Amino acid sequence: MTSTTADCQEQKGLWNDLRKFLLINLGIAFALQVYFCASCLVSLEGIISIIPEFIFSFVVSMALSFGGSRVEDFWDPRLSWIHHPVKRLFATVITYMAYSFVASFVIVFLYTWIDGQFTLARIPWDGILEFTFVPMRIALIFMAIFTTRSWLMEWRKSAIEAEQLRSEKLASQYQSLKDQLNPHFLFNSLNALSNLVYEDADRSAAFIQKLSKIYRYVLDVQQEELVELDRELDFARNFLELQKIRFEENLNFKLDVAQSKGFFLPPLSLQLLLENAIKHNIASQENPLFISILQKGEELWISNTFQPKTSQTEPSTGVGLENIRSRYRILSDQIPEIFQTEHEFLVKLPLLKISA
Repeated sequence: MTSTTADCQEQKGLWNDLRKFLLINLGIAFALQVYFCASCLVSLEGIISIIPEFIFSFVVSMALSFGGSRVEDFWDPRLSWIHHPVKRLFATVITYMAYSFVASFVIVFLYTWIDGQFTLARIPWDGILEFTFVPMRIALIFMAIFTTRSWLMEWRKSAIEAEQLRSEKLASQYQSLKDQLNPHFLFNSLNALSNLVYEDADRSAAFIQKLSKIYRYVLDVQQEELVELDRELDFARNFLELQKIRFEENLNFKLDVAQSKGFFLPPLSLQLLLENAIKHNIASQENPLFISILQKGEELWISNTFQPKTSQTEPSTGVGLENIRSRYRILSDQIPEIFQTEHEFLVKLPLLKISA
């Protein structure tokens, strides 16, 4: 659960906390009595005379405020103020006013009946209906309060998520550039290239081309929130083929993706996972490292043989996996799953779609 969601739940808890709920509505009922009959509060007789009206105001206030919070809770996950403001406004107004009318009518009916203003044999429907419009005016105020509050809450949540996403993007950009430009990566790449130049001109040319594509992709996607799965897979293939030139038969990989069109990933998600697999696992002639990228429905499974190095020359910062999880939390309601067995390390990345 993100901090933003927790904040929203804390705010809504105002109406779920019985003590706060009662105190707020007592205050509203008192304000109504001051508004309608302030002079009644200056004497004991006046106070006693308005007790029934006070109870009536208190009950109406509780019913309307409770209904307003429930209407808000009902529509919040279904219609966003940010994406569908007009639909949300109409849905909120119609739902809440319909509820308010029914609740007010029932309360007025019971109040006037208990007060002895009519008997069940002769019910003055017209009078009850006319009296119902008195609390309906109060309902309009409640509706304005709840509508404004709901819109502000969602706007605040959206603003916080946008800022979180920006922060995560900056962290991802920094980490990605740092990983790609770190001396070990450059040294190993250039060392492999220097050996290839004298051995195989064609392979050295291919090496340079793949290395340039890797850097170009990293620079191109720095400002993106999501990138097409095709582009991520092309990058992963170039990256793994580059590492294959370096490790030769000590590293093997497989890419098996049947349907990549229409799917998206946070940029450089695969780069972070592939870097981790190569950085933290043995890749030797005795223990070749195998990396697999498979599509399973609407998930991308990235796995590698789990054979951790006994001594880490490049210590893990823990940024990679947490960075990916954080960006998924902001971009969708789906979270990557991580599994580790005795012989395999597996990460399942949900494939995201962009709706119209």
